[in-house]
Amino acid sequence: MTLVAPPLSTSSGKRAEQIYPTLTPAQLARITAHGRPRHVERGEVLVQAGEQTARLFVVVAGRIDVVRPSAAEEVVVSFSPGMFTGEATMLSGRRGLAQIRAGADGEVIEVGRDDLLALLQTDGELSTIFMRAFILRRVELIKGGVSDVVVLGSSHCQGTLRIREFLTRNGHPYTMLDLDRDAGSQELLDRFHVTAADIPVVITCGEVVLKNPTNQQIADALGFNDAIDRTQVRDLVIVGAGPAGLAAAVYGASEGLGVLVVEATAPGGQAGASSRIENYLGFPTGIKGIELAARATSQAMKFGAQLMVGPGASRLACDRRPYALEIGDGQRLPARAVIIATGAEYRKLPVEGLQRFEGAGVYYAATFMEAQLCAGEEVVVVGGGNSAGQAAVFLAETARRVHMLIRSAGLVDTMSRYLIRRIEDHPAIVRHVHTEIVSLEGNGHLERIGWREKQSGNVETHGIRHVFTMTGALPSTRWLDSCLALDAKGFIKTGPDLLPEDLATARWPLARAPHLLETSLPGVFAIGDVRAGSLKRVASAVGEGSIAIAAVHQVLHE
Repeated sequence: MTLVAPPLSTSSGKRAEQIYPTLTPAQLARITAHGRPRHVERGEVLVQAGEQTARLFVVVAGRIDVVRPSAAEEVVVSFSPGMFTGEATMLSGRRGLAQIRAGADGEVIEVGRDDLLALLQTDGELSTIFMRAFILRRVELIKGGVSDVVVLGSSHCQGTLRIREFLTRNGHPYTMLDLDRDAGSQELLDRFHVTAADIPVVITCGEVVLKNPTNQQIADALGFNDAIDRTQVRDLVIVGAGPAGLAAAVYGASEGLGVLVVEATAPGGQAGASSRIENYLGFPTGIKGIELAARATSQAMKFGAQLMVGPGASRLACDRRPYALEIGDGQRLPARAVIIATGAEYRKLPVEGLQRFEGAGVYYAATFMEAQLCAGEEVVVVGGGNSAGQAAVFLAETARRVHMLIRSAGLVDTMSRYLIRRIEDHPAIVRHVHTEIVSLEGNGHLERIGWREKQSGNVETHGIRHVFTMTGALPSTRWLDSCLALDAKGFIKTGPDLLPEDLATARWPLARAPHLLETSLPGVFAIGDVRAGSLKRVASAVGEGSIAIAAVHQVLHE
């Protein structure tokens, strides 16, 4: 999308220079080789709001204005000579939020998106300047809440939380109007002829009204995937955009492969929903999962990988090559090789009525959004692994008390020592070992829970409205429909874990054995949490992504 950021005066010092850098004459000369110099006249519209982003403009003389579509036609930022337009969606080709027009007669260098990507891949200095500016401009845009999307909903509504998380984790800014708190929300309901029964409602571009939309409907309305050619036979289709899938996309695209990543919800997987990752190499102070996912996505797109968000994988057509991935809308995406990185999901609590409270008191992620919902209240975290530990420490910053329910006798065998120490030292965290939830009660939203101490059998009921469950792992392989060999728990078997009978059943056609991360189907690989025997760690998932690409090259040359 085109830059829609606060004026330069709101950012100061070095950060302002990074968001809105001025290029040197030598840098301008290098850009000219990748673009087309052209004259512009005052008032000339270069890009319309809502237009698919395909061009960037570097100002040589004159002024370029970015104008927010409204009756007042507000100029939100102006670019003077040496500056350039564009933000993160120059990488993805998604639609622009604002109009770009000439504020004065002048000269510009027009650079097409494909030429820009070529420049980013070959010029290290300019790549740093453009990438940093694009990413920081998107951060400013989100921070300022400048968007073409309004979400009408309630903090007590399951669908509202799902939509907010979908937009947030996909880096798309939006304005939230809470029907329970915002006086202006009723005016919008009346204007668009919707009722409270229709919520959550998403209004896009000031006119398109979506009532309780699916993720795919939102992605379609916002043009997330408009720039993607669905008929192209790609070298590689990656299913899942967690750390493993994104790593494979970065390595594959940087090595010249045509790569498409298909993701049903948002980049990052379970790691993307983590409040903080502290044991990943190179981040001594830790990094939020959503930030790691955003950086990895931008990195993959810089090298030319494409990301399709919304339509999840529904089937792998594996009876002939090239293979085809069937997605939610029934379309097929052809590919010479496939990497499956669909990860795993947290197990559901075996408690009656659970589904009624998912997103309305029962959560599977602990991000800033969920923390806001339970600030000042007591919460429960179920689980004894690192994800549960990170959630407990994070929630304890704002919650009145955090109860950790642990099935086993303690955390030593399942959690990193540094997290155990923080939990032990935190006065707001209480541990309950040999304990499990047995009941959930409430009217619309969770109001009470019951837990049982297994050794004594005692059951206690507490007026707690928020439960975060992060226990166990179920592989996301139901969509494969017996296409690949799985282990007893449903994880995908690869390489040396494939037994002779697995290969015989799959009718393995080659003289060679499967590669290390290759499945029972030649040219189809499995990496990350979905793979049988994986370590369930971010670092190992990223490593598997790079290893798989080496094998993909070999398969493509067979």
